Amino acid sequence: MTGSSRPAHRRHRLGPALRRAWPLTARGCGALLIAVAAIVCAHAFGVVELVYVGVLLIAAVALGWVSLWFVHRYGDVSRSFSPDVAAVGSESVVTVHATARGGVSGAIARWTDMLPNGVEGDASGILTGAAALDRIRLTYRIRGTRRGIRDVGPFALVVTDPFGFTRRSVRMGRAEPITVAPATVMLPPLTEYPGEAGGSLHTATHQLGEGADNLIPRAYAPGDSMRRINWRASAHHDELMVRQEEQESTPEATVVLDRAASRWAPAASRPGEDPAFEAAVTAAISAVARLAREGYDVTVIDSEGHPVGVPVPAGDSVAVEQLALDLATIVAGSDDRLAALPRLFAGTVAGPVVVVSARVTTADADALAPLVAHSALPVLLAAESSEQALARASAAGWRAGVLTPDGDLTESWRAATERGTARAAY
Repeated sequence: MTGSSRPAHRRHRLGPALRRAWPLTARGCGALLIAVAAIVCAHAFGVVELVYVGVLLIAAVALGWVSLWFVHRYGDVSRSFSPDVAAVGSESVVTVHATARGGVSGAIARWTDMLPNGVEGDASGILTGAAALDRIRLTYRIRGTRRGIRDVGPFALVVTDPFGFTRRSVRMGRAEPITVAPATVMLPPLTEYPGEAGGSLHTATHQLGEGADNLIPRAYAPGDSMRRINWRASAHHDELMVRQEEQESTPEATVVLDRAASRWAPAASRPGEDPAFEAAVTAAISAVARLAREGYDVTVIDSEGHPVGVPVPAGDSVAVEQLALDLATIVAGSDDRLAALPRLFAGTVAGPVVVVSARVTTADADALAPLVAHSALPVLLAAESSEQALARASAAGWRAGVLTPDGDLTESWRAATERGTARAAY
């Protein structure tokens, strides 16, 4: 059975190669057959004119072949992408610049730009009057379907002579990479418990100069300006007191993307291959985008505490795009340290903490329970996890949601942040 499958595979691969190498079109093959038949009939029936017809057809086929191989010249190919980073599910415009020149007018060329797995689009077309072209400029649209770095190209031309008798297949240039970043889903805002969760654009302390209620008096020290003396506080403390203005600070949030190899399928070791891990990456970048819009400085780490990508300042959409670029190639492959995650937050009171993981067990839920006391908004988004484990996590104070590749991340996030266990998922 194995021996019979290999020749079939070779035939499948050799078929297109032979078609590309064969220089004649169907019309060219027909012309040669007619030419041979005309010459044979000329000798058989003594009709000299048929010889002229046969020779003329052979000459036309030969002229077409010569025009393609010795007159046409092909140069380099370059591409540009707009935008230069495509997100999963979004489109990017590809502009191809190529140089090609021929000497016989009327030639027709069919062009194709090879697209890799993970990228879709109609990257083919027809060029008329190809012989007169010096610089070719083509545009087409592609759509990213899987995260990762994908190679577009090479660029291929199949040129046919003006008579349609012969053709030549040419591959020009080399493949050029385009980065397909994870999709960023617009998540609902954090509307419940704005004082606890931070609220929209909420800061940890008050702005400078917003009135006397925001000023903390302290004892006068040599060098302090007399203008800063707070006479009311001085009278109350029976000593000179000056206004000490609180410094503005921005609250922080943390998104934990669990990359433990044991929690994901083996395909998660390659970008864009495991649907469950892709859902987790999308959930992570979407949570970062929402928290940044809410006014948080967001840091992404893995379960070992190692940074994943660059931190995102509050309200910085460009930094979110840069983080998405960093996440374009992230894969699973670290050790399983989810149970030790609360130690990273011991002794601190953090803002929102969003944990994105998979195969969470009841033991994991018990191990994560201490972290709840150190976070204003503990959110757990888990893929391939049991209802019992999520119920245990919810009982401990986590806002738990389920991730699946074909679910609705928006509904999962909304239900989870409203202190529920969401079955809807991405």
